[in-house]
Amino acid sequence: MKYMLLIHQGAAATPRDPSAWDQLSEEEQKAVYAEYMAISNDPRVTSGQQLADPGTATTVRVEDGKTLTTDGPFVELKEAIGGYFLLEADDLDAAIELAARVPAARMGGAVEVRPIVEM
Repeated sequence: MKYMLLIHQGAAATPRDPSAWDQLSEEEQKAVYAEYMAISNDPRVTSGQQLADPGTATTVRVEDGKTLTTDGPFVELKEAIGGYFLLEADDLDAAIELAARVPAARMGGAVEVRPIVEM
């Protein structure tokens, strides 16, 4: 079964927030990078990308047949998705096991595991 792991950054330190990232030691920063690379290199992971800063988003709505755009994300920045992984796993437990390895999950963020509907 295929799953999408949506990474909600929450309060997790990232290089995009230098003041928070600098709170981590160099060793901790290297460990975070290594953990993300290990997940990316897992043969069950078919794709994964970091998303640009939420402030670069454009939200699109259609009202009365007219396309409306708004600069910025649809959700609050603290809830913004920072990236994703696509995973081929035997079951939900295996997907949860991999999601628990995502650094953001233990650093103030969360990982949403969602099955992909295949037609």
